[in-house]
Amino acid sequence: MSASGGTKAIVAALAANLAIAVAKFVAFLFSGSSSMLAESVHSLADSGNQGLLLLGGKKAQREATPQHPFGYGRERYIYAFLVSIVLFSVGGMFAIYEGYEKIKHPHEIEAWYWPVGVLVFAIIAEGFSFRTAIAESNQTRGKLSWTQFIRRAKAPELPVVLLEDFGALIGLVLALAGVGLALGTGNGVWDGIGTLCIGILLIVIAIVLAAETKSLLLGEAAGIEDVEKIQASLVDGDTVTRVIHMRTLHLGPEELLVAAKIAVRAEESAAEVAEAINAAENRIREAVPIARVIYLEPDIYDEAAAAAGTNPGKTPGGPGPDAGPDAGTESDGGTDPDAGPDADSGPDADPASPGGSPVGSGH
Repeated sequence: MSASGGTKAIVAALAANLAIAVAKFVAFLFSGSSSMLAESVHSLADSGNQGLLLLGGKKAQREATPQHPFGYGRERYIYAFLVSIVLFSVGGMFAIYEGYEKIKHPHEIEAWYWPVGVLVFAIIAEGFSFRTAIAESNQTRGKLSWTQFIRRAKAPELPVVLLEDFGALIGLVLALAGVGLALGTGNGVWDGIGTLCIGILLIVIAIVLAAETKSLLLGEAAGIEDVEKIQASLVDGDTVTRVIHMRTLHLGPEELLVAAKIAVRAEESAAEVAEAINAAENRIREAVPIARVIYLEPDIYDEAAAAAGTNPGKTPGGPGPDAGPDAGTESDGGTDPDAGPDADSGPDADPASPGGSPVGSGH
């Protein structure tokens, strides 16, 4: 897992949650507080979640195979989605059940100093973990707000850890409030209400995580800045005159697929077009290093046909960062070591082209 995957933040969260889970469970045994039991299960679930994130990062590093020519980068999205399921079922639903039972059958909290002491310790430990996650996120967040960062981040680990730690801190405050009110009033119902609030909070966070990781699993395009860099890199003003349409897709957090139909001059030879394609690939990889798999299809752009809407290379609204399913002529020319084993030549390849770059026919 790369640095952008926030390995340091995951390890910090794992260590904090394991220590907190043990402390909370001990406090539950001595005090009988349902908030402590719910919080101990919450911390245990969080520990398992961090383990899932580390496992996903490890599996995503496997080399591409003929069956999976684009590699296993998306495994990180799958394991992040599993985290949301665990958080919802083990954390949220258990807390709601425990809270309901405590409200229905309340009892006084014994040895109050145990839950209070553990909650204070947990807040300090979670604060340290949250601070580490913030520091790691700030390295890649740039000028994005926290909401934008969580919604747009292509590496799922940091948003997951951030939301988990944020939810844990709020949950600890709710647990502390529930225990405090139960002690102050002598009514154990408040402990159950605090537990119920913790469960609702965890379910809300789980739903947010599930929605974001689902979007990543379905396949997200490159960010706006990267799209603009790729478009600018494609056009050289000489052989390549414009981008007719383009598609980008994240194969993983640090691997991007680029497919584009580009306009070339009609008088250029196949060798000149192949050379221009290879040069465009190099410019793209220099501008956006994660663009590792690139497919370019040359075409002859017809202004009149495009204006009339009959040019197959014309997309609605004019040229933009869109590409149709026909943008499939491959142009790796053997220069892309990360492309799958079938990414060396396409059905339109011209075996006489220098560097083996396939050249699609104009249409």
